[in-house]
Amino acid sequence: MDSQCWRIVLVAMLGFSVSYPSCSADKGFGRPRAYGVLFKDSHGIMHTAFLRPGPKNEVILSSGALGSPQLLMLSGIGPASQLQFHGIEMVLDQPQVGQGMADNPMNIVFVPSPNDEETSLIQAVGITEFDGFIEASSGSSSVGAFIQNLPEVAQMLSSQVSQPSNLVTTQDSVQRAIEFVNSVINGTFNGGVILEKIAGPISSGYLHLTSLNPNDNPAVRFNYFQAPEDLQKCVKGMETLIKVIESEPFSKFRIPGMPVQALLNMMVTLPINYRPRHLDSAISLEQYCIDTVTTIWHYHGGCQVDKVVDKDYKVIGTEGLRVIDGSTFHESPGTNPQATVMMLGRYNNF
Repeated sequence: MDSQCWRIVLVAMLGFSVSYPSCSADKGFGRPRAYGVLFKDSHGIMHTAFLRPGPKNEVILSSGALGSPQLLMLSGIGPASQLQFHGIEMVLDQPQVGQGMADNPMNIVFVPSPNDEETSLIQAVGITEFDGFIEASSGSSSVGAFIQNLPEVAQMLSSQVSQPSNLVTTQDSVQRAIEFVNSVINGTFNGGVILEKIAGPISSGYLHLTSLNPNDNPAVRFNYFQAPEDLQKCVKGMETLIKVIESEPFSKFRIPGMPVQALLNMMVTLPINYRPRHLDSAISLEQYCIDTVTTIWHYHGGCQVDKVVDKDYKVIGTEGLRVIDGSTFHESPGTNPQATVMMLGRYNNF
């Protein structure tokens, strides 16, 4: 029986990290077969874990939507052009690995309150007829979870105070943003966050390798709002948020005299993402969605069913290898996908 070199990289167990590809597998039924994994322990020592003989023994890859496509490519399974570019010996030309990458885009509005609001975890408070999810949380700790590197953010905002006033982001809105960030840093912020996110976006992108080191992050592009339908859903979602914030029942949670437009102006000022801001002209809700979009961490795709894996989650064209995680999804549920991933494991008897 012919032999074929096949390199597999996998996070083998808790406390161990991925490392460089291992090598070699036999070729059963004309297809490459997984035989084990190479991993590095917490002391930096390399180990190889081999499968026991038998057709029922498999390598299970469960590194998530960002990790599983990356590890397949590092193992020689992926688009031929990607493998050749990085000098990876090709085991299987599988052009769909790393394709169909998507995320449920999210846009948020921070709402300062005159009251000491009880801290609550993020939870769904409404589902719209256009597949939008409205969620909310309150308290300084929950709001802080949406902002990373707050001291750096505050410094960035402080440098923007000298910007000229315009119809979108005025000196006052910049100052409000600075005060808001500082209040979160100091733990004195009162209020909450209300957000809209799109379930099942049409827009999708891709994942590429950046190096041969499995510890390096891959490059991912989700192409948020590339499809006009997704952008229109965001606009409808923002219109829903505005109606909620302006409603009479919500008025007791808002600072008197602070209109919704002031909240939106502040959000445009905050460096929530690395996209360029449109600060010199009146901003539409379409542009607001694009400028303030951020992740809800519901990444999916890259090893999708019927493209990379079959309906039993076995990697098409191989033996002894499955992928069982969110990378196999064509669509992530509107709520947190954790329960769905857990049930996927149950379905596969794990």
